[in-house]
Parts: sequence; C-alpha cells; structure tokens
Amino acid sequence: METKAKYYEIKQDNKIKCLLCPVGCLLGEGKEGVCMGRYNKDGEMVVTNYGEAVSLSIDPIEKKPLYHFHPRSLILSTGPNGCNLRCKNCQNWNISQEKSPTGYVSPERMAELSTQNDSIGIAYTYTEPFMWFEYLCDTMPLVHQAGGKNVMVTNGYINREPLEELLPLIDAMNVDLKSMDDDFYRRICKGHLKEVQETITRAFESDVHLEVTSLLISDLNDSREHVTRLVDWIASVSPEIPLHISRYFPSYKMDRPITPIESLDMAYRIAIRKLDYVYVGNTHIEGTTDTLCPKCGETLISRNGYQTEVKRLKGAECGNCGAKINLVLHSSK
Repeated sequence: METKAKYYEIKQDNKIKCLLCPVGCLLGEGKEGVCMGRYNKDGEMVVTNYGEAVSLSIDPIEKKPLYHFHPRSLILSTGPNGCNLRCKNCQNWNISQEKSPTGYVSPERMAELSTQNDSIGIAYTYTEPFMWFEYLCDTMPLVHQAGGKNVMVTNGYINREPLEELLPLIDAMNVDLKSMDDDFYRRICKGHLKEVQETITRAFESDVHLEVTSLLISDLNDSREHVTRLVDWIASVSPEIPLHISRYFPSYKMDRPITPIESLDMAYRIAIRKLDYVYVGNTHIEGTTDTLCPKCGETLISRNGYQTEVKRLKGAECGNCGAKINLVLHSSK
C-alpha cells in the first residue's frame, strides 16, 4: 500500500531528501531509499511499505530481549521489509537487506490482533521498525486504545524530530548499541554512533522502559577496552538500564570466528560491576540470565532459555531486602 511520507524536503531538479533517519537519502525521480520503503514519485516522497508485514508471530517477551518488561508474557511480533543500516553481520539479512514477500495488515486489524492469544501488545521488530514510521503513527494509538503495549526493538538510527513524535506512543524499547566506535558503525553498518546514543538518552529521559543489547564480535568490539567504554557510557546514562550482551555467530557477509565464551564472561564481569542488571545471550553461561537484586544479590527471576520463573519479588521490590527493582509489571500509559 502506498501513502505519502511525513519527513522529507524538496530539493532542486525534482529531487527530494528524506528526513526520517540520519542516512538522509537524496532521491531523484523514481529512485528508492536505502530502506527500500520510500521513493520519489513525481517530486514527492511516497511510502511503499505501509502496513506491509514480513511476519506475524507470537513470541515470549524475553526473546526481544526484554527481561524487565512484563516478564513471562507473550507478545505479537511483526515488522516491515527493510532497514536503514547495512550491517555486514545482519542475522535477518533476507528480510532487512533484500526484497521479501509481505502481506498487508491494516492499523485497525493490527490493533485487533494485539491482545489476542494472550499477547500483551505488539513488538515491532525483526528488521528496523522505525522505517515503518507512518504506519506506526497510525497503529500505535489504536493498540493503546485496545489495551495493548507498543514495544520497539530497534537500531536507534532515527532523526530527533520523528523520534520525539513516536516516544509518547512507545511503552518499551530495546536499542541495539553495536559499538562505542563511530569507525565501527561506518565500516560495518554504514551508519554513525552519535544518533544511536541520542536515541538511547532520549528514550531513558522519556516515559519509556529501556533496555540495551550489544553484540560482541570477535576481534572487532569484544576487547576489554571496548567493553569498558560501552559499560561506562551506559552507566553514565543510568546504571539501572539492563544490558544484554549477545554472542556473535557468522552471518550474511561476515565470517569471523564465533565470539569466545571467555570474551562474553569477561564482558559480563566488567559490566556487572557498574550496571545493576547484566545478561548474556545467544549462549549459556550459568547465572548470567537471572535477575539479581543489585543491593543484596538475591535471585529474583530465574531463566532457562525462554522459561522464566519469578521467585523473590514483592511487586517491583526485592522480596528479601525491599530494594526497588527496575521492573515494569503494568503499564503506566
């Protein structure tokens, strides 16, 4: 389905510049943006991915990963075809980097589905959901009206103005912080670090539950120095932000060795000294998927894969010492 885009400006020679994300595609007549979801049609930017979903699936909320937002819940997950980054190690490259089959789901229908089959709402995920901007603007309010939650799993690479428009509609967000080196973003992802940091900071400052994921790639961003910089920066925003450290496996255009367990263990030990909640994913290291009380160390939530058991919680407080835990058990929106 086609609709008019919201963020662009008209340039000379019938060219238009997209203002949705920092890529800033400058498009001549008939040319398509890097996200594969918008193009120049007669001097106006037209969205071609509106409501076009690559998948609809019920997932555990922990799979996003979100460990501190409605634990043990299910959520309907969906996303568009396309992305505004070009990560060489993309795990979903067949739906983010190439044209893929899609099916149209209207905002009204998506809202109807959002609370069926025990789902708590919609997780916009799999590719880059911010590239679904116009669809999100129409769908998210309807999901809220239906009693559901809006969850974004994103690379965070979006311009400030459209981000501010969506933040009041977002209940939870997991942002992929790929590296603390802008050179890494440029070489590996064809993007930049600064805008991702701004998204994380603004999400934390807003009424959005925030978690961060960082994929450690062998000999690229898994050194002690790099992990320390990443942890220090997240802690400077807030030590209460849950960090998910993820293990890399070769994919798409990258064939580096699988990240050593030793690197992941080292990263966990560095992070847990400065952050209240740290987890390791894509592999098994005993104890690194459990939620511990940052004050007394009591195990509050234990996880085995996507099997989650709530243990010593009293609401959002530690059942042992009473410490307040950064945990969303019900929406404030």
